[in-house]
Amino acid sequence: MARRRVRLIFGKDLVTEPVIYHLGKNYAVVTNIRRADVTREEGWVVLEMTGEPDELDRGVAYLESRGVRVEPVEGDVIE
Repeated sequence: MARRRVRLIFGKDLVTEPVIYHLGKNYAVVTNIRRADVTREEGWVVLEMTGEPDELDRGVAYLESRGVRVEPVEGDVIE
């Protein structure tokens, strides 16, 4: 199992969409929200994902296909 931490950045049109839910439901990825700030206009989430490396890659590709900006995160997360 691998673990990856990413920052997801959502625009106004995606703030109300359940993309993290679909990520966990449609891919073999366990998600853990570590930090977040969401308003009506925009949002960001620091997400920890655990799973097989190919599933993590597929999950990230899904997020990007939905228009979510995905950035790697190092540190800046409560352990």
